[in-house]
Amino acid sequence: MGLVSLDLATLVVKEMQLPLTPQEYLDQVEVIHQRLFPTAALLPGAERLLRHLHSKGVPIALATSSSRINFELKTQRHSEVFSLFHHIVTGSCDPDVKHGKPAPDIFLTCASRFPHPVEPRKCLVFEDAPNGVRAGRAAGMQVVMVPDERMDPQMTLNATLVLKSLEDFQPELFGLPAFD
Repeated sequence: MGLVSLDLATLVVKEMQLPLTPQEYLDQVEVIHQRLFPTAALLPGAERLLRHLHSKGVPIALATSSSRINFELKTQRHSEVFSLFHHIVTGSCDPDVKHGKPAPDIFLTCASRFPHPVEPRKCLVFEDAPNGVRAGRAAGMQVVMVPDERMDPQMTLNATLVLKSLEDFQPELFGLPAFD
């Protein structure tokens, strides 16, 4: 999780010893993405948090390893919520993101694109993947992780804070305005 598409495909083909090239794997997976991604739901608490931060004037942006096409497929039912972001960086196709997660490139690129670039130490990252946590920490940022409940707890140790749900997030713990 968190790798750019071609890196992920290369890893899956190698580790599973599939009789495919990474590109053939990506082509087959794309058919599945076209069917499943449009049904993607927001995590519980995500919309409340995003609307709250936006209403309080907190700059927010999105850094995803997804390609632009997959990002648009996943978010098409939630366009109003995703319009709250100042900008979106899609790591699989952004020329400024040279290395995928766990490298910090995507988060540093994202922070630099605000009208007034933000120091990494003042950024808070929300992640669900260990590679994303490592990338955020490598960028010098704090990271709140909301892992899949089936994830080995050992894979969450690098996060600043681990939550079961975004519904449990308390913004004031990070110097942000509390929920009303």
